Amino acid sequence: MAWWKKSVVYQIYPRSFFDSDGDGTGDLRGITAKLDYIQTLGADVVWLCPVYQSPNDDGGYDISDYRAILPEFGTMADWDELLAGMHARGLRLIMDLVVNHTSDEHPWFAEARKSKDNPYRDFYIWRPPAQDGGEPNNWGSHFGGSAWKFDPQTGEYFLHLFSERQPDLNWDNPRVREEIYAMMRWWLDKGIDGFRMDTVNMFSKPPELPQASTRAGERYPLAEEHFLNGPRLFEYLQEMRRRVLNDYDVLTVGETPGVSPEQGVEYTNEKSGVLSMIFQFDHMALDKDTTDPEPRWTHVPWSLAELRDITTRWQTALHGRGWNSLYLSNHDVPRMVSRFGDDGEHRVASAKLLATFLHTLQGTPYIYQGDEIGMTNVQFGRIEDYRDVDALNLYRARVTEGGGDPAATLGAIHLKGRDNARTPMQWDASANAGFTTGTPWIGVNPNYPEVNVEAALADPDSVFWYYRDLIRLRRECPALIGGRYDLLLPDHPQVYAYTRSTPEQRLLVLLNFGSQDAALPWPVDGTPLDAELLLGNLEQSAPDAAPDLRLRPWEARVYRLRLPGT
Repeated sequence: MAWWKKSVVYQIYPRSFFDSDGDGTGDLRGITAKLDYIQTLGADVVWLCPVYQSPNDDGGYDISDYRAILPEFGTMADWDELLAGMHARGLRLIMDLVVNHTSDEHPWFAEARKSKDNPYRDFYIWRPPAQDGGEPNNWGSHFGGSAWKFDPQTGEYFLHLFSERQPDLNWDNPRVREEIYAMMRWWLDKGIDGFRMDTVNMFSKPPELPQASTRAGERYPLAEEHFLNGPRLFEYLQEMRRRVLNDYDVLTVGETPGVSPEQGVEYTNEKSGVLSMIFQFDHMALDKDTTDPEPRWTHVPWSLAELRDITTRWQTALHGRGWNSLYLSNHDVPRMVSRFGDDGEHRVASAKLLATFLHTLQGTPYIYQGDEIGMTNVQFGRIEDYRDVDALNLYRARVTEGGGDPAATLGAIHLKGRDNARTPMQWDASANAGFTTGTPWIGVNPNYPEVNVEAALADPDSVFWYYRDLIRLRRECPALIGGRYDLLLPDHPQVYAYTRSTPEQRLLVLLNFGSQDAALPWPVDGTPLDAELLLGNLEQSAPDAAPDLRLRPWEARVYRLRLPGT
């Protein structure tokens, strides 16, 4: 079995992890200083968000030099020391591969915009103005407004699916692909263990760049029907695998919004696929109003039934045919305990339940920094306290230029803003949560005196130690890695129940996604009552007397069921 199927990944957003030099920004030496902490948690792999040279318009996802380190993070020597420290501890490192776009400060783009006949012009996607002098088509940017930026020097527009400072690369140009493959080999030869591939299913755009369908009130639709899983995408990814990835034993995980389970199989099948695993986004839309022109900033109640249906589809479709990645949070979305749990009275219990959910499904679990101590969303009172370009664009469009309600817009940012995940890691109860001795680049969540690593390590019943127990349990139970997933109680309004089974082992997982007690029949799956409780997130979690079982609010239990004849 591939090593990455048995692994647990810990994601680090370097700017917010730990500051070693007091300048207010997390850095590479800060990560090196905390490697023993990650090792204690039990993770196997570290996913490092971008540390490359960048003007930092989009948190480092706008890269101006793929083979250089941003000075505020340190030097290449610091990076080498970090990698050596990881490998010495048995940790592997995967880097972010951001090649749908570059920064507008990348030398390729500086050349491309000089003239229409520049050798680098075709590294990017340019089009002349439409007949009315406006944008070439109606495509919208993920960060709001048009996906086209006019460049007066050459009188043409360039495409940017994200910030206007992130021009999209032209993957149809073989020279672009050669440059990317050479860069990938350069990092792999330095010893990294794989890539997280940013927006990987957006690389291929149809050359005719057709108009996107619109809804009422929508001026610049995202046009995802045209650029997600585009016409030559698999050709390019198969070429990448053939030219680069097949020569290394690596983990590759692609960010793939808009992918179905069957497409997931096509991406991740070990024999015919192109990636180890993908990040699918179906469950990330549970609390969005998809009828709204800007769904990413909306909030509607999500239902357990929808989460259960989505998870079951992916678990069933990929079993034996592909591989899942398991996540509820990352640097781009709100904190999972605030979004899918209860960050108030039941913060600890619900954080543990969500962790149980992620570590007992089939796939590779991803832990985002701070989730292992139950960090929550933040609610800054002023737009000036936010740093994310997406949130700032929203506020400018709705309030500064649109005259809308500031409080309502801040409310949307409080719920869905990416800075929720980017506030500094909360190490202890000292000033700035022990993250820095200087002024942090973004404010610290005010709850850090109670929610921090030092307190978690001192409390044997903390979220941290429960994560460690889950990771240990996953290693000890083959059914949690390779076992079949079977859904139980598909109509229960509050409890998510399923089994994970191999011929030698059968486990039962019970999750009460709610703030009320939940009753369910025992035995849940109709088998004789013969179960051993392996792990529970509340004290005295044991089977009640037959015939019923009662789960307390946000209670999670994992049982080993005795198989016939054993």
